[in-house]
Amino acid sequence: MNKLKILTKSIWVFHFASGPCNNCDIEILDVLTPRFDAERFGIKLVGSIKHADAMLITGMITRKGAPRLKEIYEAAPKPIAVIAFGSCASSQGIFKQSYNRTIPADEIVPVDAYIPGCPPRPEAILDGVVKVIKKLRGEI
Repeated sequence: MNKLKILTKSIWVFHFASGPCNNCDIEILDVLTPRFDAERFGIKLVGSIKHADAMLITGMITRKGAPRLKEIYEAAPKPIAVIAFGSCASSQGIFKQSYNRTIPADEIVPVDAYIPGCPPRPEAILDGVVKVIKKLRGEI
């Protein structure tokens, strides 16, 4: 199965939160409201990695979160798109000097897309979604 199979149906997203400050979580909820309507792209949050086509990582990767992230990624059906959401998931953001942080998400699992910001605005989130779809199609 290749990544093009993902695009023949709705993209279901599993949200992995590893020590976020909840600002990213609020913006994710904002994107799902009728104002921004991420469902027009077929995006739906699911509660199990077993049903997901993409994994959304928020927050800095904590000591307890790092092995769980690896374990969840390995349990995911392949292919799966991995998105590092916000500054903390990609570069540890303001928590870079924290005692409880480990390494960025892309050093634990392969990341396909980064959505920068602290927190990312809904417009940036939708732009990142479009880029992920184009990347999976091989357009960029």
